[in-house]
Amino acid sequence: MRRRRPGVEHDRVTETITGLSMSLPEVLVLLGALALVAARWIPSAARRPVTIGAGAVLLASATALGVVGIRWQLLPVLAGAALASAFAVPPLLRRRTGRPAWRARWWLALPGSLACAGLIAIGPVAAWALPVPEFPEPSGDFAVGTRVVQWTDPLRPESFTADPDDRRTVVAQLWYPAQKSPSGTQRAQYLGRTEQEARTVAEALAGGVGLPGFLVDGVPRARSHAVVDAPVAGGGERFPVVLFSPGSGGVRTQNTAWAEELASHGYLVAALDHPYDSAVVVLADGSTIRATTASSGDRDRDEELAAGWTAVRAADLGFALTRLERLDRVETADPLTGGLDTGRVAVAGHSLGGAAALQAARQDRRFGAVVDLDGYPHGPTAPALEQPVLALTQEITAGTDPRYLPRLTDALEHSTTTSYRLAVPGAGHLTFMDGPLYLPPVPSIVGTLGRTDSPRVVAGATLAFLDAVLRGHPGDPTETLRAYGTVFTVSPPGARGTAGPTP
Repeated sequence: MRRRRPGVEHDRVTETITGLSMSLPEVLVLLGALALVAARWIPSAARRPVTIGAGAVLLASATALGVVGIRWQLLPVLAGAALASAFAVPPLLRRRTGRPAWRARWWLALPGSLACAGLIAIGPVAAWALPVPEFPEPSGDFAVGTRVVQWTDPLRPESFTADPDDRRTVVAQLWYPAQKSPSGTQRAQYLGRTEQEARTVAEALAGGVGLPGFLVDGVPRARSHAVVDAPVAGGGERFPVVLFSPGSGGVRTQNTAWAEELASHGYLVAALDHPYDSAVVVLADGSTIRATTASSGDRDRDEELAAGWTAVRAADLGFALTRLERLDRVETADPLTGGLDTGRVAVAGHSLGGAAALQAARQDRRFGAVVDLDGYPHGPTAPALEQPVLALTQEITAGTDPRYLPRLTDALEHSTTTSYRLAVPGAGHLTFMDGPLYLPPVPSIVGTLGRTDSPRVVAGATLAFLDAVLRGHPGDPTETLRAYGTVFTVSPPGARGTAGPTP
């Protein structure tokens, strides 16, 4: 008999049906509950088998969900089913005389049935608004592997603690081109190495914006397309490297869809957790470090704080690149050794991470390109950037944000090479990370691109830029970038024409 991998059956039970935002047992609970509501109104001859069948399906499915965990979205469905039973079950009971038991009058049953239907309807609506995220299938030629590493810098004291012996530690998740795994291989847990870590991270992310953790209880159930510790793709190819820093309070996994797409096209992506700044960092020994950074409410003070946090993140990115260089060149048993092209490296980030990417590039010429995902530049604009930059932004105007565009343009103009700003129509700030995959589709939160187009646009534009500047693909990247929005070119002062859209 074939033995199944641990956790595979659990995944099959909880796997979301594409387009429904619910798993098969959840759908069966929903259908069973609706059938109980309808049983009061169908002909008497069919009432008994429908009620018994619906109850059996509902009970079996609810029991299965009880084993793997019931999402809060199912609670109103179960409440509606319980209330519907009060109307559906009594007519099936018979007294000793053989006469039917009490049956609610229609004028009493009708509002009750409508109330049940209303409760049941809350379930699929809530599941659609706050789903278990479904990650897009990577479009590249490579399968994707992933692993988590932890590095401590012996030369850098931890600036967020008073312990003089404390040294700066970062946790990084690597996504890399991999060999194709056998069918049925378990995919990587989203948000953490284990489901418990994923729940810890999800609750911290929710708490960071003032929401109760149960609202995002579907997110820790998700699995991406990567396979943990999958064998590295063969063929002797060396893969360009992309370092990534998340947004303020963000975590290393917040751009998983983006990272997997890049890895499938032959890049190694290393995304960092920044202790004391990321919402929560779970270390290898299981201990946790929660965020201590917080805004003061005073604009000038907050700018000073953000510049300091940006500097720490920039140093983290440079240190992580040093560790990747060591991993690549030192003779070890690591399967990535000899497979990284650390001569072709980009640094990227979202929001505050984008600011950190810009600072890291100014300080460290090993970075050959920068991708800023809607990040307001904090800190100094000197020394001049020598690397091309792609800044992806919302459609910002002086009316919507009078400070952002002048600051970003100033940062890009302090450069010795041409850079690009891509204004993405319909984008919101959280469009540039995984948020659209699991947050309510409210335009002010995630934009209007939707759950399918949001990751496609962000990753597609990033690949068009990186392929041109790191891999030397022929042609002007402007031509490819134009497919994703309005492109603005920003040239160095000596050669600058305009900072407007390209013709």
